[in-house]
Amino acid sequence: MRNEGTIDRVLRVGLGVALIFVGPQTPWGWLGLVPLFTGLVGFCPLYRLVGVNTCKL
Repeated sequence: MRNEGTIDRVLRVGLGVALIFVGPQTPWGWLGLVPLFTGLVGFCPLYRLVGVNTCKL
C-alpha cells in the first residue's frame, strides 16, 4: 500500500538524513525521523488523508 513514488521517497530519505545530521539531539533531529521513516516505508499518512498519490503503480 504505497503512495510515494521513487523520486519522492529519495527526497524524503535525503531530507530525513540531513535533518538528523544537523542536530541529532535537537528537535530537528527528531523531526528528521518522520520523512526518513515515510521514505523508507513508501507510505505517507498525510498523502492518504489529502488523496495524493505519487506512486506510479
